[in-house]
Formats: sequence, structure tokens, C-alpha cells
Amino acid sequence: MFDRVAGPAGPGGPEKAAGLSGPGGPEKAAGLSGPRRRLPLVGLLVLPLLAGLVPLLAAPGTAQAASGCSGRPAKTVGFSTGELRVYKSRAHVCAVTVAKKPGKRRTMSVTLQARGGRAVSDKGSYTKMAGPVTVNALNRCVRATGAIGRKSVATGWILC
Repeated sequence: MFDRVAGPAGPGGPEKAAGLSGPGGPEKAAGLSGPRRRLPLVGLLVLPLLAGLVPLLAAPGTAQAASGCSGRPAKTVGFSTGELRVYKSRAHVCAVTVAKKPGKRRTMSVTLQARGGRAVSDKGSYTKMAGPVTVNALNRCVRATGAIGRKSVATGWILC
């Protein structure tokens, strides 16, 4: 039924019936000159390598993966059982309390307050870290408090 010599459109096949056969064949009629262009094999190998580098080229100076807070480290206050870390971005301040020796569950808390605003806190039984807590603090001082077990630390008003 569909052979090369006499296809459904008669001698010459569907190309002749559609007006596509002639010098250069259907490629020339469609505006394609020369062989089809293919992505080189090297390009296929380089793309996954470049995609793997994107996480390494992320914004430097952010500590989101290690602490849960974005921004630059603004203040770190150590105490006997851990440390209170405060991070600052343009309009926000974030804080976490991190245990010196993570492992067993114990009571941890972190509190952050912008001057003139309400205190935001996270308190519970954690193994490694309490927080993050974030407040809007564009052009405002903040104070932070962190505690692990019965030991605690406070910053007073900072980032003024």
C-alpha cells in the first residue's frame, strides 16, 4: 500500500504530492541545508559537570547549611555547654543555640528580641541545636539569649 514507487499520493510519494520533492529534496524545501546539526558528545559530557559546580559557586558568606540561619555571622558567644550564634542579613537577624557536645537529648532554648518588638523563642528537648529564630530588625538593636541545660548566656543590646 505504501511503497516507494507508488505511494498513497501516486508516483513520487507524499513528498511529490506536497510539492516538496525537487532539487535538494525535502530538506531544501523546508529551509534545511546540509546534514542535521547534533549536539557534540563533548557538550553532553560537560553539562553535568557544570551542573555539579553550581552548588559550590553559591553565595559565599552564608551559613545556612551549618546553622539554619541565612546572613553573615554577627556575634558568637560561647559558654560551658555550647554557644549562641547570631546572624545578620539586611533586614533580619537570626539566632541559634548550638551544643558543644551533641548527642543526648537535653533542654535547649534560644530567644531573640528586636528593640520595641516581641521576643521570639524556641525551647524544647534537642540533641544538637535550638532554633533558628528570626526577627525583623532593620535599623534596630536586638538582644539574644541562649541556654543548654542549666547554663545560659545573653548578649545584651547588640547590632545598634
